[in-house]
Amino acid sequence: MTAQDVPLPANGLDSVPTLELDPLIDDPGTRIIVCCGAGGVGKTTTAAALGVRAAERGRRVVVLTIDPARRLAQSMGIDSLDNVPRKVDGIKGTGGGELHAMMLDMKRTFDEIVEAHTDPERARAILENPFYQSLSAGFAGTQEYMAMEKLGQLRARDAWDLIVVDTPPSRSALDFLDAPKRLGSFLDGRFIKLLMAPAKMGGRAGMKFLNVGMSMMTGTLGKLLGGQFLKDVQTFVAAMDTMFGGFRTRADATYKLLQAPGTAFLVVATPERDALREAAYFVERLAAEEMPLAGLVLNRVHGSGAARLSAERARAAAENLEEGRMVDQAAGKTGERGSRAASPEPSDIATAAARSSHDDQAAPTAAYDTAVQDIEQVQDIEQLTAGLLRLHAERMQVLAREQRTRDRFTALHPEVAVAEVAALPGDVHDLAGLRAIGDRLTAGRMPSA
Repeated sequence: MTAQDVPLPANGLDSVPTLELDPLIDDPGTRIIVCCGAGGVGKTTTAAALGVRAAERGRRVVVLTIDPARRLAQSMGIDSLDNVPRKVDGIKGTGGGELHAMMLDMKRTFDEIVEAHTDPERARAILENPFYQSLSAGFAGTQEYMAMEKLGQLRARDAWDLIVVDTPPSRSALDFLDAPKRLGSFLDGRFIKLLMAPAKMGGRAGMKFLNVGMSMMTGTLGKLLGGQFLKDVQTFVAAMDTMFGGFRTRADATYKLLQAPGTAFLVVATPERDALREAAYFVERLAAEEMPLAGLVLNRVHGSGAARLSAERARAAAENLEEGRMVDQAAGKTGERGSRAASPEPSDIATAAARSSHDDQAAPTAAYDTAVQDIEQVQDIEQLTAGLLRLHAERMQVLAREQRTRDRFTALHPEVAVAEVAALPGDVHDLAGLRAIGDRLTAGRMPSA
């Protein structure tokens, strides 16, 4: 069943539970919060705002971001973020909370794994291997895998009681869940095992296997990939032999960590069709993987302080003003603009001009000028009012579209708790802005008009 096939609920978001985020971040049992969602929906800002709020409520927090735009460092007053957690100054609160932030360095994380699980000589051979350098810098899924490796490292250190993860911007939903399995399968796959076989067999048997069995494969691959590249791969495989099992073991351990009760997933979206379609897929995939979903954070929701004035009535009033009619007079009737109650008649101007002819010719025609100014002022006000009415009509159309989109999501997933975050007039650049986002996040639901 698609979103288009689902009947819309009569009461929209009023029928779904409200996502309460303060109890979540206050709970000492919550050790990991993972913010996931499509690109450009505000995952980084959400993660940073939750980190600031949790720290100021007494938690020891580290925020791990994989955002290439580096907005997180700027908003926290840090010159730059790297693979080492940096303490954020300016955190308020009396509970002794602290906030650290870091940005994943994919290659450096891979290097650290190599250095930690091999002797110095073998580590140097691996780090200098051309195939390893390509793999660690840009192999498909490496960034997502290393994000999970770094999460496992942070959790093992136990230096923080809350880790907030800003997941990578992925082309495919939840790539960071699939990456450990993919990379583990690659390193544990038939191709790697085949390349490892000669080294494992050793001696004449190994040479015989290489000469007979491998010659055909290496000849074919050498033509496709280049002989030097294939040699680099074989050297890399031989050096990494003792580490392959560790990749799979750590990937499985991190996967179980994500399924543990102390982990909470927040799906982040905006009230747009594509973003909420992706959010629905995230929700379904998390349920299939038995990952603990806390709820949906709906960012950049628009509102209006005059929602009772419909778009249709606002447009009608604007048209009446522009066409020279008054709207909603005391008698309930529409009359022509320019009545004596509203502005001077042309005869008033003529009378003022006639009177001024009997006065000193050097004196200003004050009455005439005042009458003209009154008319121009009324016209300017009416034009401004008409423009504002049309802007309001457009805003109400946006609100209606967002409401329809949200209703489709809640019809598909009425069990998912939702927190709405009102749109800010500008970007977030500092801790004050992150606090403002935190206030909106924990308000839960925007008040309905």
